[in-house]
Amino acid sequence: MVSGSPGWSAPFRKRPVNWKKLGKLFDPTQHTLPLGCEQFAQSPQALVLDDVVRIYFSTRQKDPAVPGKYLSHVCYVDFDRSLTRMVGIAAKEVIALGKPGCFDEHGIFPMHVTRHGERIVAYPSGWTRRVSVSVDTGIGLAWSHDGGTTFERIGDGPVLGPSLHEPFLVGDPFVLQHEGMYHMWYIFGTQWHRFDGAHDPDRTYKIGHATSSDGIQWQPDGGVRIIADALGEDESQALPSVVRIGSRFHMYFCYRESFDFRRTRGRGYRIGHAWSDDLRTWTRADNEMNIDVSADGWDSDMLCYPHVFQCDGKTYLLYNGNEFGRTGFGLAVLE
Repeated sequence: MVSGSPGWSAPFRKRPVNWKKLGKLFDPTQHTLPLGCEQFAQSPQALVLDDVVRIYFSTRQKDPAVPGKYLSHVCYVDFDRSLTRMVGIAAKEVIALGKPGCFDEHGIFPMHVTRHGERIVAYPSGWTRRVSVSVDTGIGLAWSHDGGTTFERIGDGPVLGPSLHEPFLVGDPFVLQHEGMYHMWYIFGTQWHRFDGAHDPDRTYKIGHATSSDGIQWQPDGGVRIIADALGEDESQALPSVVRIGSRFHMYFCYRESFDFRRTRGRGYRIGHAWSDDLRTWTRADNEMNIDVSADGWDSDMLCYPHVFQCDGKTYLLYNGNEFGRTGFGLAVLE
């Protein structure tokens, strides 16, 4: 499933990939969000509609029941199809949180929205608090009956969750239909570990793959790591996003060190890249990404949670910057 190293691959030597940053697209601190949410617009995910591009994201609400804790809710913002003018913002909660004890009781982050034929569906990555570690996650399924304004889950449990070879932290789904088969790329946890004697354990996770004939019943590869590590065994990989450009598939994701990534510059998230001709064997080629942190400003310390999509003949990249998207998300276009 894994091939190559994080270097430069032959297919792009004559035509390098260049992403042009277009700046910050949305700042949640400048708008009124549902449920009293403030700050954070994490993991932007685009759905191209007839007249607008709807971008879903996760934001945070102070938990009224537990001081000092937060809940993650899904919101969206609409832009015109040129992505130059904001035309609307969600007036209410996009999807309710799960019932007590369910995998998505305390939040949804992220939520990938796509189409199954004429139906708009969502794969929410739900999370719930734990005791010995901070959190666990699973992947659910929800339908929209109003064109993507709100979603209703089809059940209280996940369609993909912890299993024998993927024991925790199953989340960050991205679903693509190709030649009659649904493919899902997602993350699964490999360890919780107290690095350097830290009081709280940090997590490590890798990107995995599953297939389905109907988008509901999924068969995971079972603990197979499909993307080679660039930082060593303790590299964490998150939020895969796959797009077809020409005849080749390209995956964009983010990666970081598993510990001391919040305080030490250079250990936080960067955006990685891999390519495939068959959606199963991936060659990592980060150098082809050609996008990095800015010299200063909102994305000078970190690039994370990428989402790639196509609209009106252009290929765009949505991403978060410093502090995991506290002040919003930006946009880049493929040149």
